[in-house]
Amino acid sequence: MELGPRKRLELFAGRSHRGLAEEIAANLGVELGEANLREFADGEVHCRFDASIRGSDVFVIQTHCAPVNDSLMEQLIMIDAAKRASASRITAVCPYYGYSRQDRKSAGREPITAKLVADLLTVAGAQRVVGVDLHSGQIQGFFDFPVDHLTATPVLVDYLLRNDPADLVVVAPDAGRVKVAERFSQLLGADLAFVNKRRPLGSANTVEALGVIGDVAGRRCVVIDDMIDTAGTICAAADRLVEQGATEVWAMATHAVLSDPALDRLKASPISRVVVTNTLPLPRERLIDKIEVLSIARIVADAIAAVFMDTSVSKIFGGHNLS
Repeated sequence: MELGPRKRLELFAGRSHRGLAEEIAANLGVELGEANLREFADGEVHCRFDASIRGSDVFVIQTHCAPVNDSLMEQLIMIDAAKRASASRITAVCPYYGYSRQDRKSAGREPITAKLVADLLTVAGAQRVVGVDLHSGQIQGFFDFPVDHLTATPVLVDYLLRNDPADLVVVAPDAGRVKVAERFSQLLGADLAFVNKRRPLGSANTVEALGVIGDVAGRRCVVIDDMIDTAGTICAAADRLVEQGATEVWAMATHAVLSDPALDRLKASPISRVVVTNTLPLPRERLIDKIEVLSIARIVADAIAAVFMDTSVSKIFGGHNLS
């Protein structure tokens, strides 16, 4: 008797951002599998899948939000359980990739923790990674297997197109974001500017915006970044833009980390609108009036479907997801 191969997609999620995982599953038209995650008395995490996943294409969704070490460890345990349950292929879906800012040594005696996370995912049993707007494209090179680097650009650009992009200036808050801001300006047909930023040596969460390169006087500016953590970079850029004559300043970012004192800084800043995506959970009590949250569930779902069907992921973005 000859049996043809049958591919099965199995979708599981950790507990860091269950809402996003459920939205991704709904877009795919599948049910989230049950991983039965629980803790022992001492805090150790235990996982046991409800049903057999032998020979399945398993996707483990977990965004590495605070407490980041707990979120990461939980995903590693789920991946290891899937490997030992004889899954055919395991893909780690990380809407927000933890430790992504530590992707190089900026001084002596420092770790490259983004590489360490890549090693941990690999040893656990992941054979592919799906991430959204990694802090730098070089993180893909930390893995010896495929990494699908998604971007929230289509969602953010569509929002701007629906909100009168006329006379808009796209602003990079520092030199490292110029390439991304340039991509936005091309898609919107808008002008480009960038802020010359300096971080004082040996300081953390302190930023100095030295000047603006580009014409922003009398125009609405949109500052584009991959994440807003303590909001120091975004707010310093906004202050400088207003000094240079900008009539209005918006901020856009994929990842709303929003560590303290981010909300206080945003409230006190001249930024009138902060647009982020739901790669990270944002509790209702932290949703100040300035913040709008857009969903990236459809983009992640489309990428998962493409990986499962062995079709092109970059085609979803028209090639604009390449770093």
